[in-house]
Amino acid sequence: MLLIPCPWCGPREQTEFSYGGEAHVVRPPDPDSLSDAQWADYLFMRQNPRGRHLEQWVHTYGCRRWFNAVRDTVTYRISAVYGPGERAPDAGT
Repeated sequence: MLLIPCPWCGPREQTEFSYGGEAHVVRPPDPDSLSDAQWADYLFMRQNPRGRHLEQWVHTYGCRRWFNAVRDTVTYRISAVYGPGERAPDAGT
């Protein structure tokens, strides 16, 4: 079982959370000006790296607050959590 450290509630089992996708995906400023291919790229294409990944999570069955996490996709280790709108911690964390 993966323990996820909620910034407000502390470590909880992953069953209390919902994954929200890759963090820091910037919405296009004028979506109406995009082609269908460009819009599809924004909606569906993500980094999907091997290793350090910045993700969004929501504590669905707890405080119901959103936060970001730095998780290693190989080991599943979460090295840091931080609030929405905050900068991601350095890679050395």
